[in-house]
Amino acid sequence: MTKLLTRRNFIKGSTVAILGTAVGFPIQNEKKSRVVLIRHADAVDQNSMINGEIIQQMLDEAVTVLLETKNAAEAYSKLVKPGEVVGIKSNVWSYLPTPPEVENAIKTRLIQAGIPEDNIGIDDHNVRTNPIFQKATSLFNARPLRTHYLAGVSGCIKNYIMFAPSQPALHPNSCADLGSVFKLPIVKGKTRLNVLCALTPQFHGRGPHHFNRRYVWSYKGLIVGQDPVAVDAVGLKLIMAKRTEVLGRAKALPPVPKHIEIADKKHGIGNSDFNRIELFKLGWKEDILV
Repeated sequence: MTKLLTRRNFIKGSTVAILGTAVGFPIQNEKKSRVVLIRHADAVDQNSMINGEIIQQMLDEAVTVLLETKNAAEAYSKLVKPGEVVGIKSNVWSYLPTPPEVENAIKTRLIQAGIPEDNIGIDDHNVRTNPIFQKATSLFNARPLRTHYLAGVSGCIKNYIMFAPSQPALHPNSCADLGSVFKLPIVKGKTRLNVLCALTPQFHGRGPHHFNRRYVWSYKGLIVGQDPVAVDAVGLKLIMAKRTEVLGRAKALPPVPKHIEIADKKHGIGNSDFNRIELFKLGWKEDILV
């Protein structure tokens, strides 16, 4: 019998145990997932302006460590082959969109890896009808980290909801089955890199489109990995740490983000258990929280 994941039992114990066992599905993924958390003190200035040059450096260093290569060029040669068609799945939520600096950093390295610029598309709401995404052989997934009133957190898993034939069909039960989108033909087996932007994450919200700058902080980080579940698990841990710091332990958890663990235990698309995640922390360590 499947256990019900509740706010109370989610908060009990360590995040490792929580993300690994609470839903009650059998463990499917044995291989560890590498995730890189990289931060830079100058990535975002006091006026919330993002430094594109530093973002490029951060992403380059992250993929180099992630793929154990000598440099970013070698890393991207492992991710894509010359002549491919590549879609960059972005996010256009007006209050906290995927920064263009992140999109440009990815696109720059793809072009240098031999992908013609005409073969690269950047889109969000129209990915199902966008010719580039319809023909894409590889996908790059990039979006900001924030809380969500239904899913608990919006991360790399939820970013693919626009690939689904019906987005509302995935809303029930705290958006529990978001991981199923990764099995759709337009997506399956194509995601090469997930970049969860934790530059200015939102750690609390009150409704579907609520935004308040008091709940956004300048964390100046990127969470990068090939496993979207592991990347989101790290993002959730960061959100919970910030909520604990600001709102108190009783409010550490946003609305129950069960979709992350279900993406692992039911859909088998990645690792949510920290026992099976290798987290590499690079760069600026002040107030790192995780």
